[in-house]
Amino acid sequence: MEPTIHLGTAGITESYRAFGDREARGVSPVYETWAIGVSEDTAVADLLATLPRGKRQPNLVFAAARWHGAGGTYDEFRTTLLEQWPDVRSTILARATQTNEASRCAVLLPFLVELPQPLALLEVGAAAGLCLLPDRYSYRYNGRIELDPEDGPSDVVLPCAISSGLDTPSRLPDVVWRAGIDLAPVPVSEDDACAWLETLVWPEHDDRRARLRAALDVARREPPRVEAGDLLDALPSLAAEAPDDATLVVFHSAVLAYLDAGARSDFIDIVTALPGHWISNEGALVLPETARLASDKVERGFVVVVDGEPRAYADPHGRSLAALDD
Repeated sequence: MEPTIHLGTAGITESYRAFGDREARGVSPVYETWAIGVSEDTAVADLLATLPRGKRQPNLVFAAARWHGAGGTYDEFRTTLLEQWPDVRSTILARATQTNEASRCAVLLPFLVELPQPLALLEVGAAAGLCLLPDRYSYRYNGRIELDPEDGPSDVVLPCAISSGLDTPSRLPDVVWRAGIDLAPVPVSEDDACAWLETLVWPEHDDRRARLRAALDVARREPPRVEAGDLLDALPSLAAEAPDDATLVVFHSAVLAYLDAGARSDFIDIVTALPGHWISNEGALVLPETARLASDKVERGFVVVVDGEPRAYADPHGRSLAALDD
């Protein structure tokens, strides 16, 4: 098919070039190749320009292409988009980038266990709620420190390198209540929804895909409660349900970047007014408190912030945690 030409694709080609250079390089050769290819391909950029702005992000477009059979080369990706665009477009519009990375629990755990126990966990942008289960997983810090649930090692083992400037946790948190909020919760009992989560995992990351499957199995045995709703509307009322004798912890990973500046500011106002604590695991430019930390060093990384105080650099997929002065 010959795509209709649309104006205004410069922003698309620039953002895909940046994604390939900054996020995918050295992490996913397939996505790096695809992103650089899009940045040089007028026909594909014109197609993407027909999408709503919030649906043009590489992770979503690439996952949708793979959902419809795109192979690893750029030519295969391009052919899938050009020949199956109505179907690919429908998938992009119907779905979201709800990467539910259980391994992020490994970079949250050191900060969860330092809070007064027991805990009431409330995750915004929870997807399938896999990060609501930090006490159900096993952890291996620096390849030698082992933490397991009380009933024995978990099928989900989360390795994480932690720098010497941070305290390595010596126990798991005591979680007595847990709940989440998401615009479109992912039911762990639905095969189609779980298959989409697997597709969101980058092509070469077989270890992450295996952990996702194992974490979904854990969640199916004890499905976490994830309420459908907008986080600004649902957060206060859901937080009010947390038991009074537990420490409320509102947390999130890779969520606030999808909010516009006004909504992000409103969220900060709401969460800081709640009792308990707030743990953020986001890119450095997402929060005012961490903007000064943005640099080439953290170009691909996140910053963990506890109650407004930046505490550590974190790998986006939970593989490492480093002190701010490392």
